[in-house]
Amino acid sequence: MVEMPYIDIARCDGCGICVTVCHCGAIIIENGKARMIETNRCGWCAVCEAVCPVGALSCPYEIVIEG
Repeated sequence: MVEMPYIDIARCDGCGICVTVCHCGAIIIENGKARMIETNRCGWCAVCEAVCPVGALSCPYEIVIEG
């Protein structure tokens, strides 16, 4: 499995904002909480982490922009 963003279920309030911004469809809401599903399409954009209002998402990788 590709390294995916991590969701802290205890912090997640199930708002679904992360689902709406995930362009690869790797996040779903299940039982009122966000959950990652396995996909090879994750572009590691970290937008899900940036939009989470409660800080429940974290990306275990560093985004490097080369110019």
